[in-house]
Amino acid sequence: MQTHEIRKRFLDHFVKAGHTEVPSASVILDDPNLLFVNAGMVQFVPYFLGARTAPWDRAVSIQKCIRTPDIDEVGITTRHNTFFQMAGNFSFGDYFKKGAIEFAWTLLTNPQDQGGYGLDPERLWATVYLDDDEAIALWQEVAGLPLERIQRRGMADNYWSMGIPGPCGPSSEIYYDRGPQYGVEGGPEANEDRYIEIWNLVFMQNERGEGTSKEDFEILGPLPRKNIDTGMGVERVACLLQDVDNVYETDLLRPVIDLVAGIAPRGYGAGSHADDVRYRIIADHSRTAAIIIGDGVSPGNEGRGYVLRRLLRRIIRSAKLLGVEQPVMADLMTTVRDAMGPSYPDLAADFDRIQRIAVAEETAFNRTLASGSRLFDEAARSTRASGATVLSGNDAFTLHDTYGFPLELTLEMAAEAGLSVDEEGFRGLMAEQRRRAKADAAARKQAHSDLSAYRELVDAGPTEFTGFDELSTEATILGIFVDGRRVPVVTHAGDGDTSSGRVELVLDRSPFYAESGGQIADEGTVTGTGASGTAKAAVTDVQKIAKTLWTHRVNVESGEFVEGDTVVAAVDPRWRHGATQGHSGTHMVHAALRQVLGPNAVQAGSLNRPGYLRFDFNWQGALTDDQRSEIEEVTNEAVEADFEVHSFTTGLERAKAMGAMALFGENYPEEVRVVEIGGPFSIELCGGTHVRNSAQIGPVTILGESSVGSGVRRVEAYVGLDSFRHLAKERALMAGLASSLKVPSEEVPARVATLVERLRAAEKELDRMRLANARAAAANAAAGADLVGKVRVVAQRMAGGMSAADLRSLVGDIRGKLGAEPAVVALVAEGDNDTVPFVVAVNPAAQDLGLRADDLVKTFGAAVNGRGGGKADLAQGSGKGAAGIDAAMAALRAEIGRS
Repeated sequence: MQTHEIRKRFLDHFVKAGHTEVPSASVILDDPNLLFVNAGMVQFVPYFLGARTAPWDRAVSIQKCIRTPDIDEVGITTRHNTFFQMAGNFSFGDYFKKGAIEFAWTLLTNPQDQGGYGLDPERLWATVYLDDDEAIALWQEVAGLPLERIQRRGMADNYWSMGIPGPCGPSSEIYYDRGPQYGVEGGPEANEDRYIEIWNLVFMQNERGEGTSKEDFEILGPLPRKNIDTGMGVERVACLLQDVDNVYETDLLRPVIDLVAGIAPRGYGAGSHADDVRYRIIADHSRTAAIIIGDGVSPGNEGRGYVLRRLLRRIIRSAKLLGVEQPVMADLMTTVRDAMGPSYPDLAADFDRIQRIAVAEETAFNRTLASGSRLFDEAARSTRASGATVLSGNDAFTLHDTYGFPLELTLEMAAEAGLSVDEEGFRGLMAEQRRRAKADAAARKQAHSDLSAYRELVDAGPTEFTGFDELSTEATILGIFVDGRRVPVVTHAGDGDTSSGRVELVLDRSPFYAESGGQIADEGTVTGTGASGTAKAAVTDVQKIAKTLWTHRVNVESGEFVEGDTVVAAVDPRWRHGATQGHSGTHMVHAALRQVLGPNAVQAGSLNRPGYLRFDFNWQGALTDDQRSEIEEVTNEAVEADFEVHSFTTGLERAKAMGAMALFGENYPEEVRVVEIGGPFSIELCGGTHVRNSAQIGPVTILGESSVGSGVRRVEAYVGLDSFRHLAKERALMAGLASSLKVPSEEVPARVATLVERLRAAEKELDRMRLANARAAAANAAAGADLVGKVRVVAQRMAGGMSAADLRSLVGDIRGKLGAEPAVVALVAEGDNDTVPFVVAVNPAAQDLGLRADDLVKTFGAAVNGRGGGKADLAQGSGKGAAGIDAAMAALRAEIGRS
């Protein structure tokens, strides 16, 4: 049975049983605890926490999940993947243990011609929490499982929580016995390679408190409603139904392995465990990378971008270790698309962008590998020069941490160079790095925000947003909150209020735009007339609770506000006008980018506020001056065309069919708002506020274009009056330059270029004269060398402004003039920005006496508040204490005298 059919049967089974099918969320969610979605229940957390009431009693989904903490272990075991599909059914206060067990058992064991998976019930086992006698009785009653195939396990295995305060409960896991060829009998407790877990049923019934581990936390009490959260591993069930040895040989992963095996000199399953692991890494990571890129992530040096970069680089390294030298990423992404496309059509629709990003990272990493190889060669030379045969663990760790070399690559290169590697030292440094990373993650992990105070208002229905049609709205105060705590009244602090803090007003209707989609919130006022007179509050921010409830953060300026009061909420018209200019300008720049650069210039984020916009987009390499100018021109031509701006609500699929642009990684409802500017010029899914005609945006001036990460560029621009003011400043600057240079404005660039060229020529001449003078001084210094013991010493302060490069050149000249007798040369200068560069050279005869430049430079550096390093013959450094130069000279001579 193909994986796509396994998915379909799961969904059909639960939809027929009254569950609502909920699409998979993006693997990127706005959760402070999660880098990626790592479980099927994550998108339902607000319902389990009680922050929101679920819109359905029963739900079913197949969630894209990514778990990356143990990337280094992928492929070593044959049942774990970084990306996996978690099929789950959920009950929100509806059925509980009996229903969950019945649904799972019937799907697993019903014959395939009746819509089930047809698994042999005699090969199924269950585990339950230690004291869950009810679950044991239900497994016997519902499934007919004999007691000997039900095992009790402890909290670490069979008690679920999110690792933070919140809902928790005992769980029951279903295992399949793969047979004696996979290990000893005795159930899951005896061998989890033979007895493979395929389904976990969580009976979410309690609330947990703080704790430090899976087993160390307090149970605070029962939840108001009992919930069910289950998860079936799609890949593991596919492994069983396709009768293959492991998850890497299923229909979604094996095509990648076969592709690589067709070009690698060593095949899969040919007897080398190390090679098989490399094949599995390539198969697993290729699929995960495609999913992550598809949900809007680009390679980077931190967070999600770093995880993606690491996955892609492990693919490339593994291929090279298999002997594949040709580029592989384009074909790997194509194979993943073909295998996964039936379940994830977005991979096919967005394939050009996904492949382009992956291929660009492969090209960049191949250059990095070349740089790392040079570092390895240097480390190998130093190791052999010292007489050792073992490359240090520190060198191996640097290659891994800085250049992404896996230990096996370093081992292979070391063996070719006749060396071994201090593997124990390397692993110790890796373990320390992991400890630091886990400590950092634990420090950042936090409980979910307690939004239960808002739940009653969330359940009452969404805030009615009136801001598309009006800027002033009469509304009723539904709730008042101070620091997240609901209160009946709030008073201006100057009138004796003692409850200072963050004040929020929740209204039934509001014209204020709540921050979202890159547009910051409106500003304005809320006013009312109550029993105590006129009340006024300045609105400083508007945010959404549970995506439906507007909370207005305010500064109460006079009077008091009471829950139930009628008020007038009014947006500052100038603020809104500027905000609409910024947001509509963002759409225009996006459309111009795609017109100039092509469809691969896809939005990766934005921010707009009155008079300003910034727009991030996926693109490799900086824009040329011509491209930037053309984007600005296309944008302003569209502004001048005075296009009408239309907005309307329609179905998501219809909007996509119309060509409406959507932001990658965003989850959209079935009904979406479309903003259309100038017909086909710009059409996007957008909930923001906009101008009525494009001419209202005013001029758009692009300020600059820069990189904000690998494969992501940023354009910034002013719009409207801010654009005009910027241009006015530029005009005034140009007029001032023209006046100073006494030329017309149009000749200023040429005149400035001429002056710059003359300045550079003068600076070069000055540098030449300074170096010539220094060389003359060096010749005199060599002639006047002092004798310190058996060593001729030149220790001299040079003219200010000399760089370390100048000093290196001079010490070589002086050392050459001192002949074959033992000699040491030390030069120092007072450089730019109060630096003190210094260089020390030691000739071979002095080295024979035990003198080393890298030792002497440290002695010198200590006296000038600096440090340095180098080799035995030449070393350099820099300090910050010019007052210590004389002391440094004396310390150097003293050290030489002891030789």
